[in-house]
Amino acid sequence: MATSNSHRAAGRAVTPFRHSGRALRGTGGAAILGTVLLGSAFAGGAAQAAPTAPATAPALTAQAAAPAAPAPIHTLSSAEKLRWGSQGSSVKQLQAALNEEGASLAVDGKFGPRTHSAVKDFQRTNGLQVDGVVGPETRGALNGGGLSIGGAGTSVPTPSTSSSGSVGQSIVDAARTQIGTSYSWSSSSPGVGFDCSGLTQYAYQQAGIDLPRTSGQQVNAGTSISKSAAQPGDLVVWPGHIGVYAGGDKVVDAGRSAGAVTERTIWGSPTFITFR
Repeated sequence: MATSNSHRAAGRAVTPFRHSGRALRGTGGAAILGTVLLGSAFAGGAAQAAPTAPATAPALTAQAAAPAAPAPIHTLSSAEKLRWGSQGSSVKQLQAALNEEGASLAVDGKFGPRTHSAVKDFQRTNGLQVDGVVGPETRGALNGGGLSIGGAGTSVPTPSTSSSGSVGQSIVDAARTQIGTSYSWSSSSPGVGFDCSGLTQYAYQQAGIDLPRTSGQQVNAGTSISKSAAQPGDLVVWPGHIGVYAGGDKVVDAGRSAGAVTERTIWGSPTFITFR
């Protein structure tokens, strides 16, 4: 019975680590691990060293630089406050920017319930005030941080008081044109009559602002403020009732008890809602 076998199975060449190490040491240098070609056939010759990398190959750094955060594709270029009822190209920019953040909105330029909900989700995720209104802070976050437009260092101007005041007065004027119109449940038409939220929706539409239909939806779409901060055109809200603040402790509303649209003194302790 044979005590040794000098033949190896085909394809199973054994690389002599010990001998190759001695050959390398014989050149006067330390043994270099990993330079022997593993898996190559060995036919009694010297071990073959792995080829060195080309001189033109770039050196690998120990720590790759972290990639810069991508700039937002869609930015909001207007300083206009956007809220439920806003329309136009600024709303299209907003919707595109929200889609970039994971929303799925139709870019139609109409700030309605889905856009309102997406704004609130974005504000909640980014630790902002959750009010559904796109002001300087929310705009800055959508534009990649800060309170600048497009990250170019341009300060965001606030809307002028005269501009917001003229819009508010136009809302009051529109409501006043309907004084004497009959109260009509679930109606928002001058030819038929108004209920309370029908009148507020109508008055805001005349100023180019689309409000949701019911008083509860209108309250949720706006921002609550104190009476001292209220301006003409804001909304005055009681449980189950709503009207247009006319200033000077007056409200224009479609009251069921009055049976018509009237302008009268504010009573009780209502809350105030603004869309400015």
